[in-house]
Amino acid sequence: MAPSAPRTRAAAALRMKQIALDNQDRAIRRLRAQLATERRGLAVTKKELKETQVALESSHKVIAGLTEIGLSMSKKIEKMKVKKQLVKANHVECHQKFQARIHEAEDSMQAQHLLIEALVNEKDSLLQTIHDLQEANNAPATFDGDWEEEPEEEPEEIEDIPLGEGEIDDE
Repeated sequence: MAPSAPRTRAAAALRMKQIALDNQDRAIRRLRAQLATERRGLAVTKKELKETQVALESSHKVIAGLTEIGLSMSKKIEKMKVKKQLVKANHVECHQKFQARIHEAEDSMQAQHLLIEALVNEKDSLLQTIHDLQEANNAPATFDGDWEEEPEEEPEEIEDIPLGEGEIDDE
């Protein structure tokens, strides 16, 4: 029995070493599987990171484009405000000139009315003088004395147009 004891010990040691090697082999395979899983996860993360970077760069381009459009719109709005102010100033100036012309026309019409009234009075006076001279000379009356005056027309007043009316509203 003695000879078989070392063999049994050696076999047991060998068997123990084989079990240890099998355990190490399983551990290595498990670690390799974990490593492969981690690599796949890392590849997915790397791909997601790349996609995120591309999306971020695209977003930056869009933001830069929108910023440029915004600046362009701001410039256009400022130009439109300046143009609106110029149009408003021009409108006020035209309104004032128009009102001045209306007042000049009213003054001219009043002067013409006064002149016409003076001429009618002078005509009446001349007709009366002619009638008196004809009576003094015993001449037949060519004028029957029923002078019908045309009814006086009141000059049509043109009212001032308020400055606020007729304004251009671009809204």
